[in-house]
Amino acid sequence: MNGWRRHGRGTRMRMAGTFDEREAGLLRALVEQLLGMLDERRQAAPVDELAELTGIRTGPSQPPTDTVLARLLPDFHREDAELAAGLRSLREPELIEAKTRAARMVLATCPAGGGKVELDVEQADEWLSALNDVRLALGTMLGVSEEMPEEPPEDETLAAHLGVYQWLTFVQDALVQVRATAL
Repeated sequence: MNGWRRHGRGTRMRMAGTFDEREAGLLRALVEQLLGMLDERRQAAPVDELAELTGIRTGPSQPPTDTVLARLLPDFHREDAELAAGLRSLREPELIEAKTRAARMVLATCPAGGGKVELDVEQADEWLSALNDVRLALGTMLGVSEEMPEEPPEDETLAAHLGVYQWLTFVQDALVQVRATAL
C-alpha cells in the first residue's frame, strides 16, 4: 500500500488504494478477528422479554472483562456506575452494530487476493471507523502508549506486531488525508 489517491469531486469523489495480497490478507484477518469479538459480545447480551415485545434492543449492563473489548466498548459515563450500566444496556447494541457494519464494509471492498480498493465518501468513513477499531484492539493487546520508546523492542515478535500497528496507522492516516479533501 503506497497510500490513497483521490479521483473526482463532490458526490463523485472516490478514494483509491492498492493492497498487495499479503496486506489485504492481513487486514482482512484482523477485521475478521474484530468481528468475532464483537459477535461474541453481542451474543452475551441478556434475553429481555420486554425488549423482544417492544423491539427495543438491550445489551449487557456490565462492561466487558476483556481489555480489548473494554477499549472498543468504553463506559458511557464514568462517574455514576448506575447511569453507566443503564446507558451501556441501551446503547451498546447500536455501537456494536455500527462497528460491525464498518468492519463488514472493509471485508466487502478489500479483495482477498489483494488489488485495487475504490471507495466513495461513505465507504471511506466506514473504513476509517474499522481501521480505528482494529488499531485500538491491536494497540491495547500490545500495550501501545505515548510513553513507549521510539526504538523497536528486542522481542522480534513484538516488533513485528508493532510494525503491523504502524502500518495500520499509515493506512488510516493516508485515508484521512485524502478524505479531508472531500470536506
